Amino acid sequence: LLSSTVCSHKALLNVGEGEKPVDPGAKQPPPSAPGPGCGCTKTCTCNKTAAFSDLYSTGTRTPNTHSRGHDISWKNKTEKNCFTHLLLECCADLLPAADGDSKTMTFLQEVVDILLAYIVESFDRETKVIDFHYPNELLQMNNWELQSQPASLDDILISCRATLKYAIKTAHPRYFNQLSTGLDMVGLAADWLTSTANTNMFTYEVAPVFVLLEYVTLKKMREIIGWSDGRGDGIFSPGGAISNMYAMLLARFKMFPEVKEKGMSCIPKLVAFTSEHSHFSIKKGAAALGIGTESVVCIKADESGKMIPADLERRILEAKQKGLVPFFVSATAGTTVYGAFDPLIAVSDICKKYNIWMHVDGAWGGSLLMSRRHRWKLDGVERANSVTWNPHKMMGVPLQCSALLVREEGLMQSCNQMHACYLFQQDDTGDKALQCGRHVDIFKLWLMWRAKGTIGFEAQIDKCLELSEYLYNKIKDREGYEMVFDGKPQHTNVCFWYLPPGVRYIEDKDEKKKQLHKVAPVIKARMMEYGTTMVSYQPQGDKVNFFRMVISNPAATFEDIDFLIEEIERLGQDL
Repeated sequence: LLSSTVCSHKALLNVGEGEKPVDPGAKQPPPSAPGPGCGCTKTCTCNKTAAFSDLYSTGTRTPNTHSRGHDISWKNKTEKNCFTHLLLECCADLLPAADGDSKTMTFLQEVVDILLAYIVESFDRETKVIDFHYPNELLQMNNWELQSQPASLDDILISCRATLKYAIKTAHPRYFNQLSTGLDMVGLAADWLTSTANTNMFTYEVAPVFVLLEYVTLKKMREIIGWSDGRGDGIFSPGGAISNMYAMLLARFKMFPEVKEKGMSCIPKLVAFTSEHSHFSIKKGAAALGIGTESVVCIKADESGKMIPADLERRILEAKQKGLVPFFVSATAGTTVYGAFDPLIAVSDICKKYNIWMHVDGAWGGSLLMSRRHRWKLDGVERANSVTWNPHKMMGVPLQCSALLVREEGLMQSCNQMHACYLFQQDDTGDKALQCGRHVDIFKLWLMWRAKGTIGFEAQIDKCLELSEYLYNKIKDREGYEMVFDGKPQHTNVCFWYLPPGVRYIEDKDEKKKQLHKVAPVIKARMMEYGTTMVSYQPQGDKVNFFRMVISNPAATFEDIDFLIEEIERLGQDL
């Protein structure tokens, strides 16, 4: 459901719940062309497609004399099962039903047409980023309930259209809300291909090409990190949080391999260290692994969000004096809010001095390794024991695509393998993963890399950083704006307050802070109501709510940045 932020600030909006604001600049979706058998002689917006109204994915019409909805008595279970099989065989319309190939092709072509129309619309700046409705409105406008009886394929197509109609257009050039934005056409094609192949990444036997591509790509990524000849290990996981947990798991196993069989009770009390600006997944990983969130020590960050090495060393010494065993330090390359890069060389010196596993969480900033202009921000990453790198963020690979890279070869296998001989052959990638079944995430990245080349990714990343610098230069001295921290942003994160006229001249500092805290949520709520753009906000420490603008969408332009500034001022001018 919609975030509580929008609902909680609804009373502050200038629009009511049944009064959808109309943005004169927003173009409505074009009317769809009539479907096969629709009966329309002109272009229309009807959803009904007569050609599919009597077609079903599974059997719904009983064969012979039985009709749908009649009560049927079965002599025994075998008779019922035989009838059910006959029902599905006789009455299903799509493959694998007999003679279902033509109907299947027609149905899927209709689905593709819906998808292609949505893709084109997503990149059109005259359309809305979101067709916003409150949760109760969406529930009332559409039938989302699951039924015991199957729906016709016509109803299925209607559901497809409705789902996309109310979805957030994350490919829209003016969607800046999250770290993963944009839509790459080659990546999309790769996703369609892997869904069609519908295979599993756990063994070479069932996914020979995909397993080889994962091996090739991970090796290339390790080379880019700076590990000699790309040696080491790695795996694609279901996101940066899981990649970070893998790293913590490996660090514990490296120091105390007996924990795998005997558990936490056989080893000393462990302690991990990370920046106070780091991602929550470090603590979540500690909780999941039984280490405990209280065993994660948060290190102070400076004003720009970088970890302070002196405080890290001080806290390590404190932990050792208490009899705790420091085993893991997570440095962040691109923090979620400020986009800060911890000083990796200084952190690695400390980790080496005290024999502690050094992990670099580069989920957000790791992709800057692809840029010759910006990779210096990760100087020292080659000294890490492990690195998290999410191509589904700055590189624009469709979700999900997160890699954990490990410097020591064979460690993942030793840590995680269970020798399930009924499934895995020697050296199968599946036995080094925590999962058994694993989605094919590699093909999207590999195919995009083939299409763009490394220089293509580099140009894409450099462009996003240029846009963020453009935004920073536009607002740093602009009336009504105040930067959250001094200096040019390190990544594409631009953090700022917008002070509307009604707040700008309040003299009482506490009152001004109190009123300013309310501004970003109201403007964000209005953005969603109008559907013109989306940008996130949050507080940080003692700092009240501010906008956090992030740019990772290759479709964004300088004009889109100008639009964002003007839209913030338009929506907040009366506050």
